[in-house]
Amino acid sequence: MAPSNLPTIFNATQRDIELLLAAQCHMGSKNIQVHMQPYLWKTRPDGVNLINIGKTWEKIVLAARIIATIDNPADICAVSARPYGQRAVLKFAAHTGAVAIAGRFTPGNFTNYNTRSFKEPRLIIVTDPRTDAQAIKEASYVNIPVIALCDTDSPTEFVDVAIPTNNKSRHSIGLVWWMLAREVLRLRGTIASRDTEWDVMTDLYFYRDPESEEQKEIAEEKVPGAEEVVAESGFVAAANDWNDPAFAAAPAAAAGGSWDAEPADWAAAPAAAAPADWAAETTAAAPEASGW
Repeated sequence: MAPSNLPTIFNATQRDIELLLAAQCHMGSKNIQVHMQPYLWKTRPDGVNLINIGKTWEKIVLAARIIATIDNPADICAVSARPYGQRAVLKFAAHTGAVAIAGRFTPGNFTNYNTRSFKEPRLIIVTDPRTDAQAIKEASYVNIPVIALCDTDSPTEFVDVAIPTNNKSRHSIGLVWWMLAREVLRLRGTIASRDTEWDVMTDLYFYRDPESEEQKEIAEEKVPGAEEVVAESGFVAAANDWNDPAFAAAPAAAAGGSWDAEPADWAAAPAAAAPADWAAETTAAAPEASGW
């Protein structure tokens, strides 16, 4: 990482750098746009371009200082048409007071005053310059400054401040928006000091698939716990304690005696049940049955 050009108070902590690396904010694409070359650290042998994390942090601080200069937070518009950034812009707007446009950007939002959702922001922040091209194009018509999260292959036309980062990963997008919101609150004085940790977790800015969350809830409801399975099966005996006297007493009582007691004569019962003379019984019954 290149040495920081920021004042000492704005330097990133070890924790911030670890978060950026863990979220893979330094992983670019195999293509590179000419204006993104100053933010390139090196190219791996497989062709993937790596972004300089120091430049990413410097641009986050610069963007936060620009945002903090706007007196009315409602004049800031956070835009994200991509699903990975929609949760992040909504949380950013909730924490900083900005206005969020999550989902499809309606053409004419910044230029057509007859539009129901017409806005006149002083600054817009977009998640992906390629996906949010309509918002950037309209901002250029009415001279609105643009801050954008740019990958190595992102177009930078009409972008005033480019934050170099991986804008294709849900974790990197959420982390950059979280850091941007934290820096804005630090500059505004909402967070007491830079040494104080922000009590908002980074996970709140990460994208979550609603369908997968619903499937997890359904699966948790369908699968009962071990205690419920035991209760439904009616098995109320002691758990796997075969030496319990209760287990030995029940079969013995059902058999009418002890397990060690043996019958006096196993052949006595069949012999008593059998007729005295099988041949005599058959001979006596034969003439009657045949009609002789």
